[in-house]
Amino acid sequence: MVRLARSEVFDPQEVVIAHLYNRTCRRCFLMGNDQVSGKNFDHRKIWIEKYLQQFAVVVIPTAGGKTPTIATICDDAVNLWQGRVLILAHVKELLQQAAEKLTAVCPSVHFGVFSAGLGKRQTNGDVVIAGIQSVHHRAEELGHFDLVLVDECHLVPKEGTGMYRRFLADTKRINPNLRVVGFTATPYRLDSGSICDASGPLHEIAYEVGVMDLIRDGYLCRPTAKAAKQKADTSSLKVRGGEFVAGETEALMNTEPMVESACDEIIAATIDRNSCLIFAAGVDHAHSIALALKQRGKECEVVTGETRQDKRDQTLDDFRNQRCKYLVNVGVLTTGFDAPTIDCVALLRPTMSPGLYYQMIGRGFRLYPGKEDCLILDFAGNVMRHGPVDCIAPPTPQRDDRPKAKECPQCGAIVAVAKRECPSCNHEFPVIAEPRVISHANRPASAAVLSEDITEQTHEVQDVLYSVHTKRDAEEDDPKSMCVEYVIGINFHHREYVCFEHTGFARTKAVWWWRERSNEPVPDSSAEAVSLATRGALAFPEEITIRSIAGEKFDRIIDARLTDKPDACLAGMDDYDDEVPF
Repeated sequence: MVRLARSEVFDPQEVVIAHLYNRTCRRCFLMGNDQVSGKNFDHRKIWIEKYLQQFAVVVIPTAGGKTPTIATICDDAVNLWQGRVLILAHVKELLQQAAEKLTAVCPSVHFGVFSAGLGKRQTNGDVVIAGIQSVHHRAEELGHFDLVLVDECHLVPKEGTGMYRRFLADTKRINPNLRVVGFTATPYRLDSGSICDASGPLHEIAYEVGVMDLIRDGYLCRPTAKAAKQKADTSSLKVRGGEFVAGETEALMNTEPMVESACDEIIAATIDRNSCLIFAAGVDHAHSIALALKQRGKECEVVTGETRQDKRDQTLDDFRNQRCKYLVNVGVLTTGFDAPTIDCVALLRPTMSPGLYYQMIGRGFRLYPGKEDCLILDFAGNVMRHGPVDCIAPPTPQRDDRPKAKECPQCGAIVAVAKRECPSCNHEFPVIAEPRVISHANRPASAAVLSEDITEQTHEVQDVLYSVHTKRDAEEDDPKSMCVEYVIGINFHHREYVCFEHTGFARTKAVWWWRERSNEPVPDSSAEAVSLATRGALAFPEEITIRSIAGEKFDRIIDARLTDKPDACLAGMDDYDDEVPF
């Protein structure tokens, strides 16, 4: 992700926008011009050399400012560049959110809504907000667009001829210079892993900000967890198509002892909570939970795919306005549902999908006055299965049944698998721990929903070495990188790799890295970068701060205290020429 100086105020949507395009490029973004030059310096000192790829992805955590970012990009696209924008989404809640943000952010922009679910069919706007189900065969009717913004773009399949792919292909035939940007909190699919592929519809991640970064900076609510007591074995559940078989899952979870015990736990844990959103394993299971809560004197409603639209709207309104404390749903409130009052999420359904796991927990990420944290009650073993929410990895082709977290034998807390000491009771784990069977429980696990095993250390740098690095087993024509080796002590060196010859986000980071350290033009090759560096073109890093995260293979440098940049003289200022991103 793009790192800003600590002295600057961090605004998620402004950072994304600053990263995606330079405001001085005007129509170049929309018209596809890639030969634009000039000395353009972004107000946040984020430099980008190449124009945006035609199919780029922006990753922003749930509640991190995705919809305001989309609205602000629409404002610039229309008012700065006189372009036309289409916003695509798959559920009416996302369409409604986009319309509300457009009204708030850019009231001067004329927009229309095309959605059967919302009963509107408006096509004459500078911005059109559309449901993919309503427009996937109507590209000609909607007409020419310069920019398409796809919300929840992880739903766009890598292969095949689904609605999204067919519509985007038709729209690109109308405008060959079409630009497409996808937005998601979870850039992976259950069936195919990462959604980005050079040969697929989504090429690469252009910008990404992490959950933990936004939590630390106060933009997201911190999830927390509660201890557990009893467990139920789930080893008999079958997996089909990468997910647990729905019927077997509901049969296991919808037993009287399981439901009764879980409801007792939920009530006890939410006495001082505002709103509790519950995810059930099926329709019958949802009604069983609601009945058990009502029998205990608690107001509880149910929303499923079978709920009438008017009843659903009223129920969600009651829940948002705290007229109903408990709401049970079956797979309908994982995306596009905004209720900041939620300060407890109860997971009573197991899932093999890391994206679904994240989306369920993410319902509690939003800030709300007086809300200190969001309690996650995991009755389904999801944290053990997928690990802390800030360390979720996309699925791999081979199924990996190893737990992504481990349980403390002394206090029952579940912590990141790489942790050597329990943060709750200071129990020291053996270096090699026996794997544990993943299970779900009729009471919540003590879930380490954040890794928390993050350390940051600042080191004084004694020397820096620069060299050209070739990746192992690389072909002769493959891009090389510049290896920067920081000498910190006699036996401690730390390396980072700067990718001047790569494309996309890797090149973007290289440009940003160079601009922080040098007044010379950004090199086109790693050999040129090494030559300039060894001739004194770079500021010297007096100190570096290294962040280590449990479960991550490599540490990374997150900050550096630099000397002043040397005067530009090695390459000649007459040839100084920065490209804007588009």
